Amino acid sequence: MKYLALGDSYTIGEMVPFQQNFPHQVVDLLAQQNKPVDELKIIAKTGWTTDELIGPMELQVHHQEYDWVTLLIGVNNQYRNRSVDEYAVHFAYLLNRAIAFAKQKANKVIVLSIPDWGLTPFNKERDKTEISNAIDAYNNVAKKQTEQAGANYINITTSTRDNATSPEFLAVDELHPSGLEYAVWAKKVVDLMVS
Repeated sequence: MKYLALGDSYTIGEMVPFQQNFPHQVVDLLAQQNKPVDELKIIAKTGWTTDELIGPMELQVHHQEYDWVTLLIGVNNQYRNRSVDEYAVHFAYLLNRAIAFAKQKANKVIVLSIPDWGLTPFNKERDKTEISNAIDAYNNVAKKQTEQAGANYINITTSTRDNATSPEFLAVDELHPSGLEYAVWAKKVVDLMVS
């Protein structure tokens, strides 16, 4: 099995050991179910917006194909106050490419919703409700496009809101998730993969 994970800091697991990011935990969970992953490729960087993911993705993937592709992107668009309309255009491109990388099988693509960073202790200055509403707007676009394409959509935003002030679910920067929060996401992904 070959697995491609596309995203930003939430995919590489900023501030946690690499083995604790959600793609690595997905691989570990699959191995426990006798479904070994032969290749995990992560294309993600802290701070990337949708358009910043596109170039490296095209350079690194070329015409390779994968059995599963996950896509989690958009928090930095929101953080930089980029428009939802712009996000919709970029996300559509990324989703179509993800499906192409998954051998044109939309049901092998999993989109994860954008976590809500606004409720974390890190956010001391910006309006929490405004951030939550903006993230919901981005997520609504992603969910609609994902479902229209026949791909899979997983809501992880609710978990990040529920656990936003729980120290065990946060990395030391009090912004990014801990391995414990990533484990919640990984289980949702694997449950979908093996269903």
